[in-house]
Amino acid sequence: MPGSVPAARYPGFLEENFMRLTVKWLMWFIGIGIYVMFLGGVFYYNLFKWTFDEKLKQDVIETVKVYAPTMRNGLLNNANAISFEEYDIMISLSKDERITSMLYLSRQGKVRWHKEARFIGIGWDELQKQVPPPTDAISQAYLSKAPKVRQVKGEPFYEIAIPFSVRGEIIGIIDMMVSRAGAEVLIGSAMRKYVFGAVGVLFLLGLPLYFFFHHYVISPMDALRDSVESVSLKNFDLRFPARSDEFGDLTGAITRMMGKMKVEIEGISNRDRTYRDAEQRWWRSLLNIIVPSTNYVIVVDENNSILYANFELTSGMDAKNIHLLDVVDSQQQTLLRLVGQAFEMPDQPVEGEAVFKNQNFNVKVLHVGQTAETNRTLILFYPKAGISM
Repeated sequence: MPGSVPAARYPGFLEENFMRLTVKWLMWFIGIGIYVMFLGGVFYYNLFKWTFDEKLKQDVIETVKVYAPTMRNGLLNNANAISFEEYDIMISLSKDERITSMLYLSRQGKVRWHKEARFIGIGWDELQKQVPPPTDAISQAYLSKAPKVRQVKGEPFYEIAIPFSVRGEIIGIIDMMVSRAGAEVLIGSAMRKYVFGAVGVLFLLGLPLYFFFHHYVISPMDALRDSVESVSLKNFDLRFPARSDEFGDLTGAITRMMGKMKVEIEGISNRDRTYRDAEQRWWRSLLNIIVPSTNYVIVVDENNSILYANFELTSGMDAKNIHLLDVVDSQQQTLLRLVGQAFEMPDQPVEGEAVFKNQNFNVKVLHVGQTAETNRTLILFYPKAGISM
């Protein structure tokens, strides 16, 4: 039985496990952080989109409302032709970078102003044939008598139709194509700030968490690893400081397991010693009866260690932990050959001659046993005129 647990493989093995644990923790933290950042990014993108888009829509609508009184007066005073004040308002609005095109309709449905002069003065029905409206914003604004905003399908534009009414009657409508480019720039800037902020928060949160993880998990595991490495079959004491946390519970469980192993190993060793002593007594009692004193007999176990001999061994030692080759000269090839033949022919005696104690003897060798743990070999030396086995 070896004297210690083969712990030479443990340092690299445990360090590799700790490293994998650290990497797993880091990967889980980064993965969860990215997952949370992604969900937060989706939320904040939609929030920014809604916020900046709504701001864009409301700014354009409020800008037109500022000019609404002047435009109402112009529509009421002359429904057929645009006034100079209205014209100045159209020029001012057309200079707004957010507005890409405008259409100004009177109550009769005639084009009062358009960036292309050829459309001014024609009817709404004729204009629809030549330039179909991208959405139904104008018709919905006319029916609801309130500003309507529609997203142009597949394009980064809003169509905003704003009606002008007097005592519930529509007297004119202004329709504008408003670009979302500015809002997209603001959204992109806000999202970049969000990403930088989220990464910063992830780092600032991960740093103390890592130190916490290292102090309360990795360091105790290192100490526990060193304690486990110091354990052997001769020393079952687990030198680990008492703790009241999960590592303390784990240490207690390991200590109890070590105690049980110690008791079981001692029990096995005691049983082995008791069994060996009993077997030696059994061989002594049996062979003393059936083997004459003029004969020599040796019984060896599965390791060729001597269990019993009816004569005094070398230096007066007992037949315990003495190998057969310590008693039989290794140069006696004849005897060793007979023992080898007995191993090949279990339960059958092998006979021959050999020199033992400087005398010529007849030899019988019998190998018995069913398993490697219970193999026994009986070697009997008797004078050539002696009795048979």
